[in-house]
Amino acid sequence: MRRIPLVLLTLGLTSGLAACQSEAGQTAGGATAPDSPAASADPATAVPESRTFSDWTVTCGNNGDCTAFGSVADDNGWLRLFMPAGPGAEPVVHVGMWMSDGSVAPTLTIDGQPFASRIEDDLARIPADRTRAVIDALAEGRAAELGTADGSLAVSVSGISAALLWIDERQGRLDTVTALIRKGDAPASSVPAAPALPEVAAAPAVAQTGLTATQLPDAVEDLDPVRTCRTDTDFNPDFQYDIQQYRLAADTVLWGVPCFMGAYNTGYLYVLTDNAGASPRIVSLPTTGEAMETPINPEYDPATRRLEAFGKGRGLGDCGTVHQWIWTGRAFVLEHERRMEACMGVTADLWPVTWDTRPAT
Repeated sequence: MRRIPLVLLTLGLTSGLAACQSEAGQTAGGATAPDSPAASADPATAVPESRTFSDWTVTCGNNGDCTAFGSVADDNGWLRLFMPAGPGAEPVVHVGMWMSDGSVAPTLTIDGQPFASRIEDDLARIPADRTRAVIDALAEGRAAELGTADGSLAVSVSGISAALLWIDERQGRLDTVTALIRKGDAPASSVPAAPALPEVAAAPAVAQTGLTATQLPDAVEDLDPVRTCRTDTDFNPDFQYDIQQYRLAADTVLWGVPCFMGAYNTGYLYVLTDNAGASPRIVSLPTTGEAMETPINPEYDPATRRLEAFGKGRGLGDCGTVHQWIWTGRAFVLEHERRMEACMGVTADLWPVTWDTRPAT
């Protein structure tokens, strides 16, 4: 599948693991869940963080991986530098231009020196044996541009040195042979291992039999937030009663209440009840920022116990947030999160990862 060329992002993620610990570890009833991501995280897990350095923005996730983006003139192209965590990791540089149809590999020219890219998996990438040379040239460069036979665009190098230095600091690479900018003689073995990831265990799948309701239980309808959702969706009766219903356990049912609709986003409020539709509890979903009660464009898969949401910043779907939660038997726990706040033509698989987990063993 061909990816849309990516343009500079300006990510505003400033929340960290402290916020995740205070808000992400809530069950539907609001109590701290012992199996929430933050509560079960290894102390070595990194804190997600994003920094902007002039025309470059870097985001590092709880997995220790860091992704930097640099701007191209008129937001018509992009540079993406990805540096995984760990002593044996190597950087990856991708480039792209709006004027390219994705089949032409742009050339990155830095102070007059050309660095050709090549297409790999429908993305233009600087060859691995030239990646370090590109990074060195960018760090010391005064002018850069991306170009194809159809034309070229200026690439900003303002802030790249500070961005690279911050990655080196975050990943413990300073003064080592693996550093991106402040290299030294210390061996790669002195670089810390990638941070430990929280473990997440999905509850066993349960049969979805006996779910025949065509309307919400009265106890759910009587909740004030549900009343608000009903009011906000009364302009579209078909959507207003597009109710979701899933069985999470023998006596636990998940209800999805249509809550808002836009041109390319729909939001649902989730409520837990018993089989009789009593004892309703609004589901509060953890993120690396504030807890979420109305995930956007959500889908629940009973087989994997995964609830996914894709909040689009615009119809193209090139910005926003991607979340995945796992039902553990007691709560929905954050499994994966990607964020991109600027709409620059970036497909979600290229967005910086802010939160990741591993299956429980």
